[in-house]
Amino acid sequence: MTTRETTVVITGGTRGIGLGLAREFLARDARVAICGRSREGVDKAVAELGDGASGTVCDVADRDQVQALWDWAAAGLGRVDHWINNAGVSTSRRPLAETPAGQLETTVAVNFLGVLHGSAVAVAGMTAQGGGTVWNMAGLGSDGRTVPGLVGYGATKRGTDYLTTGLAKEVKGGPVKVAHLSPGMVVTDLLLKDYSPEELEKAKKVFNILADRVETVTPWLAEKILAGTGNGGKVAWLTTPKIMGRFATAKFRKRDLFAEAP
Repeated sequence: MTTRETTVVITGGTRGIGLGLAREFLARDARVAICGRSREGVDKAVAELGDGASGTVCDVADRDQVQALWDWAAAGLGRVDHWINNAGVSTSRRPLAETPAGQLETTVAVNFLGVLHGSAVAVAGMTAQGGGTVWNMAGLGSDGRTVPGLVGYGATKRGTDYLTTGLAKEVKGGPVKVAHLSPGMVVTDLLLKDYSPEELEKAKKVFNILADRVETVTPWLAEKILAGTGNGGKVAWLTTPKIMGRFATAKFRKRDLFAEAP
């Protein structure tokens, strides 16, 4: 790795928002370490990101592997200024009673247990090094809004919101900060998962009003993360005023995020 100033660890950094954030941090002269679930995916992402990036395989639901991720990243980077708990998966889009048990277990393991482990390990490591910020990724359900067919996923994000708020109170007065990170509705595989062609056509009408592409959201998020926030703070792209404004101007702003996608 080259010598640069700010250091960032991103879980689930091999694709989607995580990969987009990694790219934007590197463009701002930070050093970045990412993790993913497969060696192939990690190696592909690191090759794409280029100089200043490194990656390793980690199952975030395994505390020992998360600790190993911290130890590896801290050794390579010298310290970890920002730790972003970004890794996430979703169940299929169906009623809870029809959702396979394995999907629920994986979603809870990655989205909630993974954030618990990541937060615990990062807070301990950052306390020992004298400071840093832990960022936990918000998502559908964080604000209590419910969507039938995604209650398993939404419950993990609601839990993550509670975790982040509570953990910020636990670390208050110390050298570590814990904050919420909300990218809003972003066009990724996670957003588009499990729609039938007919359902997707209907959903696109809302997506084209409220959603954005990774390349639009991640530069702004990266800037805000590097600028920092107070303990317990929140960096949010899609705020309530922005949502209201988009609906109010929707008929005048014709967007087709899917046609624009490369």
